[in-house]
Amino acid sequence: MGNKNKTVSFRVKEDSFEALRDIAEERDLSLSALFRDYVDALVAHDGQVEVVPEHQVEDLDEDDEAFPPSVEVPKSFVREHERLELEADHLREQLEEHKRYVTKLREQVEAMDGDEEVVQLEELDDDPGDEEPYQLG
Repeated sequence: MGNKNKTVSFRVKEDSFEALRDIAEERDLSLSALFRDYVDALVAHDGQVEVVPEHQVEDLDEDDEAFPPSVEVPKSFVREHERLELEADHLREQLEEHKRYVTKLREQVEAMDGDEEVVQLEELDDDPGDEEPYQLG
């Protein structure tokens, strides 16, 4: 693609615009340069930029806390999570396949001619005196 500059525009309230202009003048920057610096910082920190007053910046440096906070996760946890996601996907696929099969069987039962007899298994258990054999098929 190339390294082309793109233009981003947005609207702000007049008070905010004046405040931004004052900040740019304090730092001897143009508004464009101020926004470019902000966007570069935003991209460099993956969208995690914390805005704090200047007098608190020194306090943040002393605490040695990085922003954004990060937590180390063992590789075994990540692998287990990925394995569980794959297993869940597999189970979803099996469930969908089972649903399709049940739907197909229901359609077959509904499509059967009226002269074929459908015997419910529960009915077989209820009447032990009937010795007539049933043929499946």
